[in-house]
Amino acid sequence: MSSEGHFLYFAFGSNLLRERLRLLNPSAEYHCTAKLQDYSLRFGHWGAQWNSRWHGGVATIEELKEAHVWGVVWKISNDDLPSLDEQEGVPSGIYRPLEVSVETEGGQLRCRTYQLKTFECSLPSPPYKKVLCLGAHQNCLPPEYIQSLEALKTNGYAGPSLLDDIKWSVKEA
Repeated sequence: MSSEGHFLYFAFGSNLLRERLRLLNPSAEYHCTAKLQDYSLRFGHWGAQWNSRWHGGVATIEELKEAHVWGVVWKISNDDLPSLDEQEGVPSGIYRPLEVSVETEGGQLRCRTYQLKTFECSLPSPPYKKVLCLGAHQNCLPPEYIQSLEALKTNGYAGPSLLDDIKWSVKEA
């Protein structure tokens, strides 16, 4: 998974959007799109904690036979691993890192990804959904997968969020 000072990271949530990921991980470079087989995309918050950055549920993955999750494989410098872990809440016990095998046009890749340790299902906020959809469009995920993201129900939150800190160069979805 890690070689020559870099590692591969499979993103399926807010880090689909390049500008979101690069807020704290400036070395991130697009590698390819990929599919994680036998997992489903879920939304929730950790334990009894509500994610104040996004004001709603955040993405996680859960094992589920015959399901799949599309995402982006990023090549990131090993120097950025501590900041990625911090962003994902690993030191706080919110997410745990996993090594997964993803399917790409070029074959299987081993990547680092993250999964909420324990979570309660909750709807994502509109800003969080927007970041997911922008990232999916930006990285040309399959149209039917983008449609499933666009069809997500939200909690209706309309106030400030982390989205306000992101400057992007993609057209809004």
